[in-house]
Amino acid sequence: MTRTRFAPSPTGELHLGHAYAAKVAYDLAREHNGHFLLRHEDIDSSRVREIYYSQIEEDLRWLGLNWDGDALRQSHRQDAYRDALEILKQRGLVYPCFCTRKDIQQSLSAPHGLTEHIYPGICRDIPASESAQRIAEGDAHAWRFNSNLAALIHGELSFHDLRFGKTQVNPDANGDAVLARKDIGIAYHLAVVVDDAFQNITHVTRGDDLLESTHIHRQLQAVLGFPEPTYLHHRCICDENGKRLAKRDDARSIRTLREQGHTPEGIKINL
Repeated sequence: MTRTRFAPSPTGELHLGHAYAAKVAYDLAREHNGHFLLRHEDIDSSRVREIYYSQIEEDLRWLGLNWDGDALRQSHRQDAYRDALEILKQRGLVYPCFCTRKDIQQSLSAPHGLTEHIYPGICRDIPASESAQRIAEGDAHAWRFNSNLAALIHGELSFHDLRFGKTQVNPDANGDAVLARKDIGIAYHLAVVVDDAFQNITHVTRGDDLLESTHIHRQLQAVLGFPEPTYLHHRCICDENGKRLAKRDDARSIRTLREQGHTPEGIKINL
């Protein structure tokens, strides 16, 4: 059975871009008599506001995009994420990173350094004994995914997207991405993979701005033994200047449009 999900963060009001993403997931599920699920991605508690949970759900219902079952909150699933991280630690697929943002920026801007956003692997080869000592002494650290070591384990990988077709996984697409940080706990990449498997999501629909993230998600699925979903990276809704809508675009929030007298049908037709 087809199972899709819409996964907003309760850190602001829904806007037209969110409405389009939800509609794509909803339509795909309903077209195949499947299930459409709602997941609140609320692991960054410093930015979450309680009022936005209810506002998001109210706006979705107003748009006629009703979900199946109870909405899932990532903040209630920290144990599951920590268990997954522990598996990766035991397999040597993550390593502690003690770099500050300043350290990384200096490395990227140095002569012959990387010019992109990819982490340059500063802490990848620190001896385990040294890392353990620094952790014991209380040094702040994150946990990074060793993507190239993972590639040696899982071998060649690909993913299928209903819009872009088959894509070979590139372990260097995201570099050694952060999977856990002290300030927010488990980071997006690991949490979303664990939850998609837990909710038996068969089709992951999201904006094409997240297409690159799928490379690390497929790697994590492979090393954690999770099933491979089908993907649909749809277009993003942009403003008149071609810039992707963000939560600061209050004029395009669903709540503002409702107050201006727009109808759900009118909004969905124009998406």
